[in-house]
Formats: sequence, structure tokens, C-alpha cells
Amino acid sequence: MNKPRVYLTRKIPGEVLSYLAEHCSCEMWPEEDIPVPRPVLLEKVRLVRGLYTMLTDRIDGEVFQAAPELRVVANMAVGYDNIDLAAARGVMVTNTPDVLTESTADLTFALILMTARRVLEAHNALLTGGWRTWSPMFMAGVDVHHRCLGIVGLGRIGRAVARRARGFDMEVLYFSRTRHPEWEQELGATYCSLPELLARADFVTLHTNLTAQTRHLIGEGELALMKQEAILINTSRGGVVDQEALYRALVSGRLRGAGLDVFEREPVSPDHPLLQLSNVVALPHIGSATVATRTAMAQLAAENLVAALEGRRPPNVVGG
Repeated sequence: MNKPRVYLTRKIPGEVLSYLAEHCSCEMWPEEDIPVPRPVLLEKVRLVRGLYTMLTDRIDGEVFQAAPELRVVANMAVGYDNIDLAAARGVMVTNTPDVLTESTADLTFALILMTARRVLEAHNALLTGGWRTWSPMFMAGVDVHHRCLGIVGLGRIGRAVARRARGFDMEVLYFSRTRHPEWEQELGATYCSLPELLARADFVTLHTNLTAQTRHLIGEGELALMKQEAILINTSRGGVVDQEALYRALVSGRLRGAGLDVFEREPVSPDHPLLQLSNVVALPHIGSATVATRTAMAQLAAENLVAALEGRRPPNVVGG
């Protein structure tokens, strides 16, 4: 029996590719750091039944129309805003939740600590000769312990962040489309409206998918509700925040700082105004970037793809 043909839009770990090759006839874009060019993608999907994609790949109506044999798109990411589900027309779409929860929560807390304690600023001062002597208020930041943390989106990652906050004796507030009483007692979290959360929290961390409803969820008005000493953390999707409004809030001193792992356009330009600010810690979308987690994501995406091609329902279907 001929194996179903699949195309992979990026180089993946060898052990995962070997697993796929047992079940499929695989062709892979050989670059790890360069996305597959659009013309190449449109050419390669013509005869495939499975497509293994990254969050940087725009899978829209044009792609689906070019792939009449396509049965499944396996996205190696939790988010799937890069895929037009309405255009899929019965093609199954899967994602990779759960496996990156703890790693992303770790990085979220790293950003909280780095911005609060001015870690990057202090590091740069050390390298550029800014540390001349010990002085009482040199690089003085703000405490994280016993402060108020506001979590927007109490999904898997939001809950993992809340568990970490308990170790810092933080008061935890959360806002979500649906209230979750079952988690409140375990996490020590209090439900409140988004405006109340923004007004009370010392740190606001975002953990929501990017949809039409959540695009620019945090804009000019929402930023104006936050405390002047507050810090905004975003490890979800860049489009959840109005970046121009955030820049104005940071430059004016309206906010103390921001920790950003995601941007509206990625990769973000090194000349982007936000990256020029000393009160911003910016990272290149590495929330899940540990060897173990990224390998697990790659394997889960592969298992989703194989299950769909074998007529089984994958464990992580989001559309189709």
C-alpha cells in the first residue's frame, strides 16, 4: 500500500521525522530558520494528503484550493490563528496544546521577574560601564512577592501561572470569558471583570487566543485603567495588544514596563520602537522553547497528522 504523501513546512527533530516516515511519504522544507516561501508551499501542497505546519505559515483559502487531496493540517502550535478554519471546507485542523503549558508559564514568570527587578537594564548597565559604585537606589525595581497578579485567560497556561504566583504569596485575580469556580479555590484566584482586574493588578499577564474578539483586547482605554506602576506581560499573541498604544503608555510613564514574547508582526524588526525602550524586555517568541517541550510539540503534531490520515480522530482537533 502506498503511504499518503505529506509535506512539512519546516525542519523538525530527526526522531519525529523518523516516526512520520514510518507512516507517510514525507517531503520537508529543509530550512530550520527560514519559512517555506509561498510559491514553494503552493506547489508542494498540490498532491499531498497531509500538511505539517508552523504558526508562521499562512494557511488560507489559496492553500486549500491548491490542495484538492488535502485531508489534515497539523499545526505545531497551540494557537491556530494562522489557519483560516472557514476556508478549510472539511479539512481537519489540529494543534498541540498541553505539552507547552509549563514551559510557557515558566517564561511568563521569568518576564515578570525580569521587568520588575530590571534585570535586563542592570545587565546592560554592567556591560556598558554604568555600574560605577554601589548606591542605595541604583537599579531599584519593584517587588513581586505579595503583589497583585491579574491573569487574563484562565486556560491551561493561565492556571499554571497562577500556581507559580502562589509561591510568591501573590494575590491572584483573573478574567475569562467563562468563570471557573472549580479552579478558584485550588488556585486561590478571584474572578473579576476585565476593567476591575486592570485597575487593581500590579502585574497583568495575557493568556488568550487571538480571535476577532480578542484582537487589541488591550488597547488605549484598557491601558489607561492600569496602575501607573503596573507591568504588562504578553506571552499569548502579539495582536492581543495594541502595540502603538502600549508604546505611548510606556514612553509617557503611564506604565512602569512590559515584558513581551510576542508581536503583531513576527519576526519583529530590530528597529521597532518598543525594542528601543529600556523598560521593555522583549524576547523572540520563545515561550515553549525548551528542547523537551519543542520535541514533544513536534511529536504531538506528527501523531495528530498520522491519526487523521489513518481514519482515526486525532486527540487535538480544532476544526474540520
